[in-house]
This record gives sequence, C-alpha cells and structure tokens, in this order.
Amino acid sequence: MNVLSSVARQCLMYGRSLRYCAMGLALIGAGLAQTAQGAVLRQGAQAFTEQRLLATMTEMYLAKHGYQVKTSWGLTVSMTRPAQLNNELDMVWEYIGTSLIEYHHVDELLDERQSFQRVYDLDRALGLTWLSPAFNNTYAIAMPEGIAQKVGNPRTLSDYVRYVRETPERHHLFAMDVEFDGRADGMPGMAKRYGLNLSRGDKRSMDAGLVYLALQAEQAEAGVVYNTDGRIQAFGLRVLQDDLHYFPAYNVAPIVRSDYLAAHPDLAPLLKALTDTLDESTMRRLNGSVDVEGRSVSQVARDYLVQQHLL
Repeated sequence: MNVLSSVARQCLMYGRSLRYCAMGLALIGAGLAQTAQGAVLRQGAQAFTEQRLLATMTEMYLAKHGYQVKTSWGLTVSMTRPAQLNNELDMVWEYIGTSLIEYHHVDELLDERQSFQRVYDLDRALGLTWLSPAFNNTYAIAMPEGIAQKVGNPRTLSDYVRYVRETPERHHLFAMDVEFDGRADGMPGMAKRYGLNLSRGDKRSMDAGLVYLALQAEQAEAGVVYNTDGRIQAFGLRVLQDDLHYFPAYNVAPIVRSDYLAAHPDLAPLLKALTDTLDESTMRRLNGSVDVEGRSVSQVARDYLVQQHLL
C-alpha cells in the first residue's frame, strides 16, 4: 500500500473531514512529486562555447539519472567562485589554472599532477571538492599565419616579443578578451614574464569570439586563444609556443560543494563517466561544430552524449 492510499484509509477509519483529508493528501502528494523529480543541482556556466557545451551536456546527462540541473548562464570568473562559497551554486566546470592563480595566487611552476593536487587541497579547505579532471584548455597566444610569415616566422612567445621590441615603429595590435586583460593569470603576468611592452593603444579588449574574427581578418597581429577552440585550425592561426612556461595547466573539472557531494554520493562517479570521454581533440571538434559549422549547442551536446552511450 502506498503512502497516499494509506492516508486515505486512515481518514475513513477515523472519520476525518473531507477537507482535512484533502489537505493531507495534497501536501503528501506535493512531497512525493518533489522526490520523484529528483535532486536539484544548481550549476553555473561562463559565457563561452566550451562552458555552454559542458553545462548543457551536464543538464542532459544528469537528467537521465534523476537530477534537476538548474543552470545560471553567462557568469564570469568573478561571479562563480563567490556564488559557490556563498552556497548559491552547487557546481561549476572550473579550470585548474584559474583557481590556482586567480583565487589562490599560486604562481610557481607545477606540472598537471602537482597543479591538481595543490588546487584540490586548497579548495577542499574551503568546502569545495574537485572531481576527476578532463582535457587541458590552457590559454595560448596566436598569430594569423599570413602575418607570422611576413614578420620573421616567430614560433615562440619569446620570438614574438623580440619582434615587437625590434620594430617599435610598427603598430602591434594585440587582441584579448576582457577578463584576460585584468586577470592575475592574464596579460599583466604574461607581460612581466616575457618583458612584453605594448602601448595602451596596441592592446584591445573585446568579446572572446571577436578576438578570433580579428585574427582571421588580420586586423590584429596577435591575440589570446584557447587551446581547445576549433577556430584555431579553421581560421589558419599559428599558436606560439609558451617557451617560458608562463601558463599553468588549465585542465577542466567539475568542482562541487563538498556538502552537496556528501548528500549525493552518486554524483562523482556519474560525472567521471562523462569527463573520461573528453580529451583536447574531442573538445576542439565539439567547439568547432558550434563556432565554425554553426550548429546549436544543444544539438552538438545531445549528439555527443548519444555517441558515447551516455544518453
């Protein structure tokens, strides 16, 4: 006998009023409906394609396992971390380098394994748990291939800085997204490490998508790109080697409030099954499906999950 029928039977046995029974049945029915809908997971996602894909895949995949994923879209780095610490978000897909440098101000050189262990320990103390990491989507500096060939074929960031230093008469337009311009792991630190001196007029902050368009059209001499972006190859961009190893590992992983994980112990193995399928070439292809081929985020996410037998 289920709970609803049991309550109805007791109403009849004890002569409860119809109004009382109706109220009781309504309240219990609402509670059962909430249970049937599953646990609510509050997810935050940043505004660029990769984050929208990861968040959309999370929504679709976890829905199959009984979760209600409610996503706050278009957030910035400065918004996601405070929201998690204030218990306004349960989970975000975060990048190891962002947490190490932007949140914890760790600037020593570490390999991927060391970076993950350091960030795991630092954030665990704050009540946040890093789950299994996926691909490394580090920052990179790229040039249009046509421009690179005309200015001495720079292959490394040091080559590019040397070229800038030796040609002060030229206009060296450098394009970057707004966050990179001011982040601790962005332009200020990179310029200091490499001795890159650009005038204020040479530095242009813009939407991340516009950086790629500026490079494709050769309206910018160099600019900030993301390692797993499908537009690098599609637009014929040359990625310069970070020969002084400024950019740390930016492996992405779900970072979840520890109290939420304790209440939902199935979440970690579920998300590991997803992250285990994602590597750099796969994510570059998925990003390119959206940004180059013009397919919708939802369609690309759904097709991928079906291909991986996760949906």
